[in-house]
Amino acid sequence: MSKADLSKQPAQVAAMFDQVSTRYDRTNAVLSVGNAALWRVATTRAVDPRPGETILDVAAGTGTSSASLARNGASVVAADFSEGMIEVGRQRQAGNPFVRFVQADAMALPFDDDSFDAVTISFGLRNIVDPKKALAEFYRVVKPGGRVVVCEFSQPPLAPIRAGYSAYLKYGMPVLARVASSNPAAYEYLMESIEAWPDQRTLAGWLREAGFERVAFRNLTAGIVALHRGFKPERAAVPEPEAAPVAKPKTPAKPKAAPAKQKAAPAKPKAAPAKPKAAPAKPASTGAAGSEPSASTVPSEGE
Repeated sequence: MSKADLSKQPAQVAAMFDQVSTRYDRTNAVLSVGNAALWRVATTRAVDPRPGETILDVAAGTGTSSASLARNGASVVAADFSEGMIEVGRQRQAGNPFVRFVQADAMALPFDDDSFDAVTISFGLRNIVDPKKALAEFYRVVKPGGRVVVCEFSQPPLAPIRAGYSAYLKYGMPVLARVASSNPAAYEYLMESIEAWPDQRTLAGWLREAGFERVAFRNLTAGIVALHRGFKPERAAVPEPEAAPVAKPKTPAKPKAAPAKQKAAPAKPKAAPAKPKAAPAKPASTGAAGSEPSASTVPSEGE
């Protein structure tokens, strides 16, 4: 069955992994020619788990990667869609108090927002029906400032290596799968899913679309595998709204003082004292007689 067929039927994908669960880790070691352990070490270093942190390992399978993440004292939730994988994982990690298994769909994780210090997935993102939706879920459940690490098959940048790798997928992997796997047909799907998977820059773009920042990747084994990492932005501090100043009750304005009454105009000066009686009339002259001066002019208002 092709990847296109299985992508429409996630239950069949889960059933396929249930069938290979008992030999899954051994088969991976064989098909990767021993590189699976090296990729796991590189992924653990990229996640950089610290004591006391809580880490979500998606598509954890039998918990081999989860155990590596928990080695330094981090608490790891190993989530997988396959019930068979989880059952095998619980048996193998029964004595590990730092690993807890949960059956979960990567596109609808049963966890609260901002729950984990880090989220990681190894060789599982390409098996999800909608990888972008899964990345959005990773963003939702990781804490602000937390990181996501994706380890996935990729496209070797050098043409000769790419051609050799394609030939291995087509001819070498089926032979090894028949020897090592309990369900060789399942690895035909594996080959198709690898060939159909986008390159490193495309996946980096998906991480940015999901909201992650400082996205970077590095190639492992000449680009056959690539490690991607991104960080959820820290929440910007929201300034508290300033308290509105308490308005003081307005004091009623004092009524303006009535304008001062105009000062009474000064009394007219008393008439000037009468001039002494006119001297005896001079003999008539040819000039006109002078008139009596009038009263003083009223001062202007305000003077």
